[in-house]
Amino acid sequence: MQTISENRCFGGVQGVYSHASEACGCDMTFGLFLPDAAQMGAVPVLWYLSGLTCTHENAMVKAGAQAWAAEEGIALVFPDTSPRGDEIANDDAYDLGQGAGFYVNATQAPWAPHFRMWDYVAEELPALIGKNFAVDMERQAITGHSMGGHGALTLAMGLPGRFRSVSAFSPITHPSASDWGRKQLTAYLGDDEAKWAPHDATLQMQAVGFDGPVLIDQGCDDQFLDLLKPEALSAAMAARRQDGTFRMQKGYDHSYFFVSTFMEDHVTFHANALYAD
Repeated sequence: MQTISENRCFGGVQGVYSHASEACGCDMTFGLFLPDAAQMGAVPVLWYLSGLTCTHENAMVKAGAQAWAAEEGIALVFPDTSPRGDEIANDDAYDLGQGAGFYVNATQAPWAPHFRMWDYVAEELPALIGKNFAVDMERQAITGHSMGGHGALTLAMGLPGRFRSVSAFSPITHPSASDWGRKQLTAYLGDDEAKWAPHDATLQMQAVGFDGPVLIDQGCDDQFLDLLKPEALSAAMAARRQDGTFRMQKGYDHSYFFVSTFMEDHVTFHANALYAD
């Protein structure tokens, strides 16, 4: 693992690191914020998964999460959204290929050799961070925005017992029924829609739900509402009697202005779950 940068931030350290990833078969970069509390012992971890076109840097710079994480004594992890490099498969469209990994393990050519973001976020990166930093991997929570909200929800429901809480900002909630999903799931996983189900938050909520609290924030003026399909997840949560809150925020769009506005609520929500016992 290589240190790219480390900066003092709200009494803690915002670092950026790179490492050779076995899951993705290339070098991967991630951001990690450690609050001052990490100097005294292992701290809980909140994962933030970013959306289409993003790298590790977008939320790290724009979301304003470090101030609230420092106050709560929580580490923040900002993974990249896909493998990257000249030898890595890509597409001219912004919503497929590099920057658009959708947090799945691709099985189809040309994506299969490198696009294994589920394994990377679920297994490889947690093991690396747990080994090298003062974090308590028994206390984890996860959040994300847009495509990252999709990833946060499907990872939380697909890995029972891993995360104590899950939240999302304007997530892609029903990719099996959306152009932000059908295109990518077909490309990465093939035509068999049964293989898509573990990566569809609405279908997972209907099938298994989440064994902890859920918080969803969605802007009412989001320009991508038809692609995100928030009503599908809201209905699935209600039908399941899921422990959770689904909020439609009047006047807000899909941008990081929206995310940063409600970031304090989300960090506090996760802190309550992470420190519950």
